[in-house]
Amino acid sequence: MDVMPLLMLVAGSVAVAGAARRTPVPAPLLLVAVGLAVSYLPGVPHYGLDPEVVLPLVLPPLLYKEGTESSYLDLRAQKRPVGLLSIGYVLFATFVVGWVAYLVVPGLPLPAALVLGAVVAPTDAVAAAAIARRVGLPSRITTILQGESLLNDATAITAYKVALAAAVGEGATWAGGIEEFLRAAVGGVVVGLVLMVPIHWLRTRLKEALLQNTLSLLIPFFAYAVAEQFHGSGVLAVVVVAVYLGHRAWEVDFATRLQEEAVWRMVAFLLESAVFALIGLQLPVVLRGIREYQGMDALWYAVVVFVVVVAARFVWVYPAAFLPRLLSRKIREREENPTWRAPIVTSWAAMRGVVSLAIAFSIPLTVHDGSPFPQRDLILLLTFATVIGTLVAQGLTLAPLIRLLKFPGRDQQAETLAEANAQAQASLAAESRLDELLSDDRNALPPPLADRLRRVLERRRNAVWERLGQANPVTGESVDDTYRRLSREMIGAEREVFVRLRDLRYIDDEMLRALLRRLDLEEAAVYRETA
Repeated sequence: MDVMPLLMLVAGSVAVAGAARRTPVPAPLLLVAVGLAVSYLPGVPHYGLDPEVVLPLVLPPLLYKEGTESSYLDLRAQKRPVGLLSIGYVLFATFVVGWVAYLVVPGLPLPAALVLGAVVAPTDAVAAAAIARRVGLPSRITTILQGESLLNDATAITAYKVALAAAVGEGATWAGGIEEFLRAAVGGVVVGLVLMVPIHWLRTRLKEALLQNTLSLLIPFFAYAVAEQFHGSGVLAVVVVAVYLGHRAWEVDFATRLQEEAVWRMVAFLLESAVFALIGLQLPVVLRGIREYQGMDALWYAVVVFVVVVAARFVWVYPAAFLPRLLSRKIREREENPTWRAPIVTSWAAMRGVVSLAIAFSIPLTVHDGSPFPQRDLILLLTFATVIGTLVAQGLTLAPLIRLLKFPGRDQQAETLAEANAQAQASLAAESRLDELLSDDRNALPPPLADRLRRVLERRRNAVWERLGQANPVTGESVDDTYRRLSREMIGAEREVFVRLRDLRYIDDEMLRALLRRLDLEEAAVYRETA
């Protein structure tokens, strides 16, 4: 097996993603653009997008990471809009896009057109999260977009299977389609509910961080595989397990949490970078199969499908945002009134991604009677054009649109005040617990050590309030920046002494590693305190 193309893909995509951090362009967009350009360079190997790899091996870890970082309480509070988008909108877009494609594209059967509609219906979890964080959307909209993109893949994959069964001649019916959807949805959720408690129990019982992190890496693949084995939705199983484990993460050992954060950030960075680069690299593969179509005809079909995908989003989101409030007094009392600007942002922040392409590439070459699948190559082209169009057109214009609408961002001052108050309450509880423990002779400590524990509490309590301070008039640095810089300088001086003592053979390398790890943990603690 030649591993060099894979290494080139990973190294190149990571380099581009790293460079994107120094530009105003979000990394997914730059990766797609570079992938498009590189795909025609001579000597570049062929990179096929295999759905048998993407769906069971790439999608689960990405969904798992986004699920563990989402908020169960926020998702529960926004369950109505998330459900309307992840289920209602996906089915609506499937039928609308499919019907328009059936009317516009000559010779495209309705079942095949519905396959196209299901393929381009789901928004992308990775793209939505990346763009939302980059542009600083309010937490409610971010929760809705993340919740939708976490769940809508299951709806789209099920709709695709039903439409595909009709397209290849398996005689699918409406009743059979509803049954397939319910079996996938209920099966996926049940598998997730069954697995989440024992998995969490095992995570809290393992005492070695190395074993716990190994388990963490296996969880998404295991949940996906078990659900698919029982004909349920692997996507829903992964999301249910991930949201539960993220909600209960505080019960896991601190060393595990620290390592997990670093490990999953690296895994997600590698996978996200490679995935978006792969999207751009698919252009030659897509164009290779559409020689039978005239260039302008194919372009016209692509424009129509893209416009319908975008328009259908607005047609669904605006009534879904306001009609339930008009029809239900309970909804008006329970939920805040959305402004006219929120549906615009929610509608426009709907990029498509690798899941759409992976599903499209899984379309079989032939139907049951052995004849070619109707216009499969054109469906691939239209899917690719829609993915690229939404990533580029919507991804690049989302931030300017938010600025144009004067959309209110996060209230950093209010969030810092809330954090400071929460820390003050926690510190008081910790101080009371410390006094209780020190009153027991079994916990006797020398006064300097007891005072040190109290100073730690005081420093933690004051750190958040100090973040509200003014910038340094000389350097322009915030209080946090100055504190971090001085801490790094102090720790750096200690680190140099430890290395010099090792070089002089006063301490050995094993002791050096232990001392450096202690400094690393201290530096990480300083960064988290002021992040």
